[in-house]
Amino acid sequence: MDNGSGELIVKLIQESIKVKQLLLEDKELLSQIADVTREFVSALGSGHKVLLFGNGGSAADSQHIAAEFVGRFQMERTPLPALALTVNTSALTGIGNDYAYENVFSRQIEALGSAGDVAVGISTSGKSPNVLKALAVAKAKGLVTVALTGKFGSMLKEVSRYCLCVPSNQTPRIQECHILIGHIVSQMTETELFAK
Repeated sequence: MDNGSGELIVKLIQESIKVKQLLLEDKELLSQIADVTREFVSALGSGHKVLLFGNGGSAADSQHIAAEFVGRFQMERTPLPALALTVNTSALTGIGNDYAYENVFSRQIEALGSAGDVAVGISTSGKSPNVLKALAVAKAKGLVTVALTGKFGSMLKEVSRYCLCVPSNQTPRIQECHILIGHIVSQMTETELFAK
């Protein structure tokens, strides 16, 4: 490894740590993560489900987090109902073609969401029209709405009960914190529902 690439690696790791340190110091955000965990425990403990959605890297995060619930996080346990609305290519392309891409998640929320479920919309920018519309539809249907976004994602606050804004405007750093938050909620939910 040459000196230049070594310096860049160290710099990127330090940037990631810095954002996580800011996350750690944000008492309001930490409180919201605890509140979201309580909503997951309440919903999943009473037979409801979690629906997750986003675009690009946020689509991957949706699938990753859903898998933690349906499979397992760390404990051997029964599976929990969580679904990423990003995985059905026929639904995504059909809805996108027939109704416009803005509707690819909201149409699925209309079909699959019920009052008491949790809808998790992930958008690093906070401006994704399909995420905003899906959370608005979920809110109107009585789902608990959760948004994961970055420093400037305030548009999502209007359509979500909980808006977890990572204190960064850099997409990679925001996404790193989103999966950290997903892991925290997964572990705490699993522990609360099954450790006893």
